[in-house]
Amino acid sequence: MQRLYDFIRSHPTGFDVFWAVVLLGMSVLWIGSLPALGNPVGYVAVAALYSLVVALRRRAPERMLVLTVGLGLVQLALDVQPFVANFAMLVMIFTVAAHDGPRWASRLALVGGLCAAPISQLRWPLEETVSVPARVFFTVIMAVPFALAWVLGDSLRTRRAYFVQLEEKAARLEKEREAQAKVAVAAERARIARELHDVVAHNVSVMVVQADGAAYVMDSSPETAKQALETISGTGRQALAEMRRLLGILRTGEHKEAGEYVPQPDVEQIEELVEQVRGAGLTVDLTVEGTPRELPTGVGLTAYRIVQEALTNTRKHGGPDAGASVRLVYFDDGLGLLVEDDGRGAPQEMYEDGGADGRGHGLIGMRERVGMVGGTLDAGPRPGGGFRISALLPLKPAH
Repeated sequence: MQRLYDFIRSHPTGFDVFWAVVLLGMSVLWIGSLPALGNPVGYVAVAALYSLVVALRRRAPERMLVLTVGLGLVQLALDVQPFVANFAMLVMIFTVAAHDGPRWASRLALVGGLCAAPISQLRWPLEETVSVPARVFFTVIMAVPFALAWVLGDSLRTRRAYFVQLEEKAARLEKEREAQAKVAVAAERARIARELHDVVAHNVSVMVVQADGAAYVMDSSPETAKQALETISGTGRQALAEMRRLLGILRTGEHKEAGEYVPQPDVEQIEELVEQVRGAGLTVDLTVEGTPRELPTGVGLTAYRIVQEALTNTRKHGGPDAGASVRLVYFDDGLGLLVEDDGRGAPQEMYEDGGADGRGHGLIGMRERVGMVGGTLDAGPRPGGGFRISALLPLKPAH
C-alpha cells in the first residue's frame, strides 16, 4: 500500500488522467443507457471537456476552473442537464481550494459551487407536484457537496501551510543552533587563548629570569645556579601540565590518558604563585583581608589569572629592582584585588590601548576575564612611579 501511495505521489498527472478516463467512460455509458436523450453529441462533448478538466486540474488549476465555469454556462445554453460528468465540478472546487494560488480562484470556486444547485433548479425545475419547501430542501441538499468539497480543500491547504511553517521554523532553529554552536566554539577558543597566554607568559618569563640568573652565577655560585635550574625544571613541568590540560579540551575523548590534567587554579593557589615568583627573584608581599571562603569557579580563576598576569608584567616592565605587593580583600558580596609595583611601569600605550602594546594582550585578557564575571578593572600608572591593577569581582553574576 505504501508503494502504491508513493507511486501516486510521484505521478500525480498520470493518476489524474486515469480518473479522467474513468469519468469519461462512465459518462459515455450513462449517455448510451438513455437512447431517448436529446442532443447526445452535446452531452459527449461536455463529458470530454470535463474529463480534460480532471486530467489537467493540477497543472493549471485556475484555467481549468475558468473552463469548468464556462462548461456550466454551455450546459445552461445547450440544455444539457446535469449528469455523471458534472462530478468534475466537485473535483475542481476541491482542487482550487487546496491549491496555494490566488485567492480569487478559491472564492470563485466557492461562490460557483454554492450557486450551481439553485441555478440548476431554476433551469431544470422539478415536477410541479413537488412543493416549494421540498424544492428548497432539495436545492440545499444538492449545494452541500459543493460546500464540503471547498471546506475539505481549504482545510488541506491550511494544514499544508502549517506544516511548511513548521519546517521553516525547524530549519531556522537548526541554523540558530549552528550559529550558537559557532559562537560557543569561538568563545571557548578565546578562553583557551587567554589561558595559554597566561600560562606561557608567566612560566616562560620565570624560566627566562632563572636562566639568566643561572648563567650569571654559574662560575661563582654553582649551588645557586643549581637551584635556578631546578626552578626552571619545575616551572616547565607546571607549564606543560597546564598546556596539556588546555589542549586536552580540544581533543575530548581522544587519548585522554596521554595528558596530565590538573584542576583549574583558584584563589588558594595565589600564595603558591607568589612563592614561585619570589623564587624567581622578585620581591612580593601578600596581604589577605577579610574571611577567606570558597568562591565561584569563574571568580577564583579570574582572580588567580589577574595576579599572575600582573606579576608577569612587573617582571617584564618593572626593571631589575622592582618589588610588588598583592592584596586580597574579601567583602560580603565580592572579592577585591590590588596588585602594585614600584618599578618603571609599563609603556604609556599599553594601558591607553587596553593592553595591546604590540608584544602581548595581557590587559585585554584581564578586562575580558573581569567582564565575564561582571566585575570592574582599573589599570594604570600609580603616583610616584610603578604600576597598579585593581579589580572588584562580584560573587554573583551581573544581570
